[in-house]
Amino acid sequence: MNVIKQLYDEQFVLKYFKKKVLPQYPDFESIKQINIHGIKNFIWEKTYHVVVAYETFFINKNGEEERLEFFCSAHSSEQRKNVYDALKFLWSKGFNKGNLTIPRPLFYSQRFKGIFYQGITGNNVYHYIRNQEIKEVKSLIKLSAQWLAKLHDLNTEGARNFNKKNSLMETTVPGSKHWLNSIQERQTKYYKIVKQIFDILNKEEKTFLRSTKQRWLTHGDAHPENVIKITDEKIGVIDFTDLCLADFARDLGSFLQQIEYMSIRHWKNVKDIESVKKLFLTEYAKTRNIDLDKNLRQRIQSYYNWTALRTVIFFLIKEHPEPERAEELINQIKDNLNLK
Repeated sequence: MNVIKQLYDEQFVLKYFKKKVLPQYPDFESIKQINIHGIKNFIWEKTYHVVVAYETFFINKNGEEERLEFFCSAHSSEQRKNVYDALKFLWSKGFNKGNLTIPRPLFYSQRFKGIFYQGITGNNVYHYIRNQEIKEVKSLIKLSAQWLAKLHDLNTEGARNFNKKNSLMETTVPGSKHWLNSIQERQTKYYKIVKQIFDILNKEEKTFLRSTKQRWLTHGDAHPENVIKITDEKIGVIDFTDLCLADFARDLGSFLQQIEYMSIRHWKNVKDIESVKKLFLTEYAKTRNIDLDKNLRQRIQSYYNWTALRTVIFFLIKEHPEPERAEELINQIKDNLNLK
């Protein structure tokens, strides 16, 4: 039996949580019940990639019932300990305090090759984009900018590179050699232009990184679906698989491109999208007290194009390719780079 199936067995999980989770919550006497909800359930004969939610009902010292939600993210062939170490590092730096927070890391299991953590409850920013709640989106975008500024200002002393491959465009999983070869074999028509775009962006990144020894803690996958509204004044950010030491402009370019890409399908007025993007950058610069000078804007644009290119790659090499959607983004990137 695939070992991961144990994490879908209520009796096993209840016993497991009493041993591993309950001791970390001294205000609770016992665990009454756990409801299991599979979110990502890719389970094969021996391998797996899962995200599982555990709705957990505790009994406190007054005999009252309290509910918390926990998650496990596990992958049979991709190490998840880096995610646990990243969250633990941020937690140790007080990143959980205040109105800009993160999930609480609980433990890493070598047995399941997964991280267990207390989740953040609420809707993500894309939920409000999709529902065209523009005022709400603007409020959350400002908090998102503040959260990223907080991360980028964090002293990196004592921080290791939690996902070294993600520090460079060239090596970001699955790696440029892999996806370029796949496009050449499966989508030959697009190989030349995709490689041309990548070579330009890769050169721009390397030129900047050679100019400085400084690196910043970077989320690596900054987009609206990873920002959760907790209250009107509080957000949490999730998914730290790609946290690494890199150029902080990567998060800004990524977030801007994804705001635009997600909004354009739901908002009729392009001016609203541009207003939100401007608000995000302005709030970020104000929070960090930095200038959005020509050099920084160019780096942000490079990572904006890189994020769009990653979507192109996805559309071209996935199991059921969508080249027409890839082509739309390719043309946009060509315009941005003044390519014919």
